[in-house]
Amino acid sequence: MNPEAPTEILIIDDETSIRKILEITLQSNGYTILQATTAREGLQMTAAHSPDLIILDLGLPDESGHVTLKKMREWFGKPVIILSVFNSEEDIITALDNGANDYLIKPFRTGELLARIRSALRTVAPEDDGPVISLNGLEIDLSTRTVKKSGEMLKLTATQYALLALFAQHPGKVLTHQYLLREIWGSDHVDQLQYLRVFIAQLRKKIEKDVNFPEHIITESGVGYRFLAGGN
Repeated sequence: MNPEAPTEILIIDDETSIRKILEITLQSNGYTILQATTAREGLQMTAAHSPDLIILDLGLPDESGHVTLKKMREWFGKPVIILSVFNSEEDIITALDNGANDYLIKPFRTGELLARIRSALRTVAPEDDGPVISLNGLEIDLSTRTVKKSGEMLKLTATQYALLALFAQHPGKVLTHQYLLREIWGSDHVDQLQYLRVFIAQLRKKIEKDVNFPEHIITESGVGYRFLAGGN
């Protein structure tokens, strides 16, 4: 990150105490903070400021955070971390499936939150110019971070792109669950296979002809995934 342009984080949460804790923690670590207490205000501030990262509560007073996230993901591509008291597997999977980069349950440890923020920001860090990788109908341009399928531009979230780019740079090689989780989400996530399964399912829907018979992302049972350039 450029030290002359501090990372801007938008907090969307109606709990005053939580916002205060986040404000103190994040500002003391060099982040610039914006705050919103409702879904409507949060969407307006997102559009007006385009923050580098959003921390979103699911229990907002005017609208479900799940609905807010879906609306946001129609046009906002930067990282979103869910911070919520809802801890069911269904809520976590729904949020990740709707485009969240990460999910943290209240009460939370500030050190873990900061680690998750750093990890999420790494997924959108600028890359060095790279080649265009062509893989059986897929075209991945590492310099412009764009992906085409049969000539049509694909709309991928930052995390989906990071995962696909990592696969594309290791064609034919089995990448373990732990390696993928560490590279995309950081070392604190190496045992959270649920994250990986959700994003693999999302990616398959976008790049595979038939998700039931994938040609690119092949499951290596109990180990990880293998990315094939020309089908299996």
